Amino acid sequence: MEPNIKLSSQSNHTQEQNLGSVLSVRSSIIDIHFPDRLPDIHTQLQAGDIPIEVVSHLSAQVVRGVALFPTAGVTRGEIVIDTQHPLQVPVGDRLLGRMLNLFGEAIDEKEPITGGEWRSIHATPIAMSERVTKSEILKTGIKVIDLLTPLERGGKTGLLGGAGVGKTVLITEMIHNMVKQHQGVSLFCGIGERCREGLDLYQEMAATGVLENAVLLFGQMNEPPGVRFWAGHAALTMAEYFRDRSQKDVLLLIDNIFRFIQAGSEVSGLMGILPSRVGYQPTLATELAQLEERICNTSAGAITSIQAVYVPADDFTDPSAVAVFSHLSAAIVLSRKRASEGLYPAVDLMQSNSKMLMPHIVGDRHYQIAQAVRKTITTYEELKDIIAMLGLEELSVGDRQVVSRARRLERFLTQPFFSTAQFTGLTGKLVELDDVLDGCDRILNDEFADTPERSLYMIGSIDEVVKAPEESKKS
Repeated sequence: MEPNIKLSSQSNHTQEQNLGSVLSVRSSIIDIHFPDRLPDIHTQLQAGDIPIEVVSHLSAQVVRGVALFPTAGVTRGEIVIDTQHPLQVPVGDRLLGRMLNLFGEAIDEKEPITGGEWRSIHATPIAMSERVTKSEILKTGIKVIDLLTPLERGGKTGLLGGAGVGKTVLITEMIHNMVKQHQGVSLFCGIGERCREGLDLYQEMAATGVLENAVLLFGQMNEPPGVRFWAGHAALTMAEYFRDRSQKDVLLLIDNIFRFIQAGSEVSGLMGILPSRVGYQPTLATELAQLEERICNTSAGAITSIQAVYVPADDFTDPSAVAVFSHLSAAIVLSRKRASEGLYPAVDLMQSNSKMLMPHIVGDRHYQIAQAVRKTITTYEELKDIIAMLGLEELSVGDRQVVSRARRLERFLTQPFFSTAQFTGLTGKLVELDDVLDGCDRILNDEFADTPERSLYMIGSIDEVVKAPEESKKS
């Protein structure tokens, strides 16, 4: 229990202690009087076993703090100790394979994490002069993502999708590929996660062998809003260590970024701050920017973030959605319709997009093939109503060719995952971008017009079809 260890080590020097007393308690908000010295903003205070984070100064002797444990039992006049340091979390390779809470305490029933280096969860973003300004692509080995929504190295990607469409599976596969391709580290930050979701993810990652190269940190749904609000900053502190000290590429997965905004709104409301549009906190844009701007790449390494985004009532004009999307360089939209058709990963080929898909970044060939794929799929979607009413035979020869190409492209862009091999019996595939472009180009040129569609389903490169053309035709 690291916070208590630090407190006990400080209590040996009672003459240096700065003591205060509780003035009032309102849910998670506690006002504290310090007659001698006012603690700085973000200082961690301790009222018994309850850690408190200072968020504002009300007067020359009174601070307002957010309790990070339930405040039941805290009374007026209770002594509060100024720890004289901010909230800190452990960093280093010793965290790999572990599941932690906001305080750096192990919640995976393994040995506690003590000693070693601990860092403040609060840090200023890297200066622009120290960032790498060149746009680079982070290859995932997942065909549909590398083709249509290439990820920016050091950028932020939104993952939009409801329950049951393969969000967790996609996250697990990206963690696996990050380790295999880039020898990097993956860090999962659960903000407002349900206990069931956290346990499922932990067990799934352990079963697929990716846990030893990942760190999991949770601010759970049943915890006070302050814990959920600072969980993202704690995860970023750990990620920054791996980037700056270990000089590794870090994949930071945040689920769910909306719950970070929601926790900020709860804290703001409890503090009595006048709300802004739709009831959100007036500091929404600033709070989100303080978190998002820490995600970047330097000459040492990069933190690339994939963030699950909940859009309230599917309203993309909601202030939270507008604020989040302004930071994203790509959006991966998962489709329940494609999932029901068995087309995994169930990425919506038309709604998903990336700012990296530009000729001067990905190259002219990649750009042209991606646009041709998107155009073919779009035309097929427009023809589906006619096919449903009149049948495929009523289409022109040209339209039938488009339908044939689109259906083969949809199947080629499916892929067996390493993380699902134990369930599907199919060996996972990690596909190079050149193989993806080659396969799509050949399908668009009708090279596989006579090949059964199912021959293109759940394969890696297109050569897997070419190797046994006679067998494919017979099937």
